[in-house]
Amino acid sequence: MTQYHVSASAGSPAGIGSEVDPFLTIGQAAAIARAGDEVIVHAGTYRESVDPRFGGESETNRIVYRAAEGEPRPVITGAERIDTWVPEGEGVWRAEIPNSFFGGYNPYVETVFGDWTVYPDPKVEVRHLGDVYLNGKSFYEVSSLDKVREPERWDIGRDAATDSIVPLLDPDATVNVWYCETNDETTTIWANFHDADPNAEATEINVRETCFYPSRPFVNYITVRGFELCRAACPYTPPTADQVGLIGPHWSRGWVIEGNVIHDAKCSAISLGKEISTGDNDSTRTHRKSGYQYQKEAVYKALHVGWRKGVVGGHVVRGNVIYDCGQNGVVGHMGCAFSFIEGNHIFRIGTKREFFGWEVASIKMHAAVDTVVRGNRVHDSVLGMWLDWQAQGTVVDANVFYRNTRDVMTEVTHGPITFTNNVFASEFSFDDYAQGAAFVNNLFAGRIRHTQVLDRSTPYHFPHSTDPAGEAFVYGGDDRYLNNLFMAVGGAGEAERMTDAAGGEGVVDTGTACFEDHPHSLAEYERRIEEAGLGDEELYRSIPQPMTLASNTYLNGAKAASWEPDAVVCGEAGALSLRETDDDELWLAVTLPEAVRGATGPVVSTADLGQPRIVEGYFEQPNGSPIVVDRDITGAARGERSARGPLAAYPADEVLVWRSGAAS
Repeated sequence: MTQYHVSASAGSPAGIGSEVDPFLTIGQAAAIARAGDEVIVHAGTYRESVDPRFGGESETNRIVYRAAEGEPRPVITGAERIDTWVPEGEGVWRAEIPNSFFGGYNPYVETVFGDWTVYPDPKVEVRHLGDVYLNGKSFYEVSSLDKVREPERWDIGRDAATDSIVPLLDPDATVNVWYCETNDETTTIWANFHDADPNAEATEINVRETCFYPSRPFVNYITVRGFELCRAACPYTPPTADQVGLIGPHWSRGWVIEGNVIHDAKCSAISLGKEISTGDNDSTRTHRKSGYQYQKEAVYKALHVGWRKGVVGGHVVRGNVIYDCGQNGVVGHMGCAFSFIEGNHIFRIGTKREFFGWEVASIKMHAAVDTVVRGNRVHDSVLGMWLDWQAQGTVVDANVFYRNTRDVMTEVTHGPITFTNNVFASEFSFDDYAQGAAFVNNLFAGRIRHTQVLDRSTPYHFPHSTDPAGEAFVYGGDDRYLNNLFMAVGGAGEAERMTDAAGGEGVVDTGTACFEDHPHSLAEYERRIEEAGLGDEELYRSIPQPMTLASNTYLNGAKAASWEPDAVVCGEAGALSLRETDDDELWLAVTLPEAVRGATGPVVSTADLGQPRIVEGYFEQPNGSPIVVDRDITGAARGERSARGPLAAYPADEVLVWRSGAAS
């Protein structure tokens, strides 16, 4: 093993990488480091995009890039300082930059572009991948120079999906905005700095697409630990695109990204996603086929070129702090399979609302086959987590979602997908456009929407494999709700039908009463199909799917299906609070009415959950072992029977449910 040292203050372009004669850039080490080597990066700011040339050979023979111990975090940034601003009056300054400054990638030409992006009027208003930062804080882009001189909150606080004004992160703060124009030789940026002098302050613009990202696939088994990575002009990453992130493995296997602080990715921070050979926004580029069709083709193209366990995926994203990104904290299509996403703190994703698309969430994964999402803290984002297409064998355990517009969404996947010991604390707890899920010992504070999807048939796989077993629509239902706590914060009425922005209609409820007419078992479902008479696919669309309900508690107007065994329904309200501490801990307090405090449920395991009707696979751990929900969100043992929801018992005081570094 060789150790290489990098120092922004003591290094040299001619350095040999030793501790006494270090490299000046991480790129110098990345050009030569091989399996078993370790690259130690000392404190400083590294304005570069690290492109590792080689990868490791196995889990135990990898290349490690890490921050030097006992020093401040080294910063890898996609931005450059600009101190050539010229004042134009009324707080507006102009910087004229030669295009050669950007090399082959100019973020002030490149736009937020791709399948499922949404602009109110793309003929007059687009968003560029560039950004301007004053003392670390990003600005808002506006669509004309006039709006730089007189910024209006409507211009920067508009939700493109609904064309309505939304509150800014800090509605009382001074609004900083910028605008750009380019020609063949120069890029000109105007920005409104108000009372600040941009030449005297730390003023930067982002110029690089990535911070740490190999330029080719299959650079395997790399660890990146302990850095601050920020301000990359990375592109929009729908599942049909070349999914480039601020940092990511680029269609490789076995990366470990841990203990980093990652922020201000223009679009996606960590990408575990698809690469370009299987398509790159072809629907938007050609208008030949729908994005849905190209996405389906991408799956089969990826299988054709070797998407399978041990070749792609199997990453660990652990203990990172990720915030202030425009699209995603973690994103991935297929390349995220067989991975662990655990112990991360992710917040303020998509909340600038400069642009919108149907792929915005703190965690957004397609085909997260046998992926574990555990112990994450996700809050203050437009959507906490979105599991889309082929979330098969996915295990979602002991996460806390709060103050999000919506906590979690599942879409056009058929299971088995397991949710255990989670806290869904936002007013919109869960958006269910899927089927074949098991919900065990979760807390739902707010609304749940259940929707069929009968116009998109999506793939499913043989258990613990990427091999396709078939395709199917989402008929709605085929779920299991056991030992959950429905609190209906804010009160609840009757179930109602709701139409989303894409035109999909679903039932919104705060309990399970909407499943009143569903079969109680697979056997009853099969009997109803038989009694329906002759027919084929149309029968399966018309007969509600089976549901398993047992031992759930419903408060404050949340309602249960009348046939649920051991349900406890109480019209009184409980109380839920989360307390954040300065030392990065999260404490949960739940107060329950006396009438329900003694309600318990049995330990639930794989044997209790059956098989989803379509996939016919068991609810298991990714390694094929049984799931046994015998511990709660804190790790405490449940015993033969325990309280319903994420805690084995509800004490009078608060409980520590998340702390920084717990995953490691």
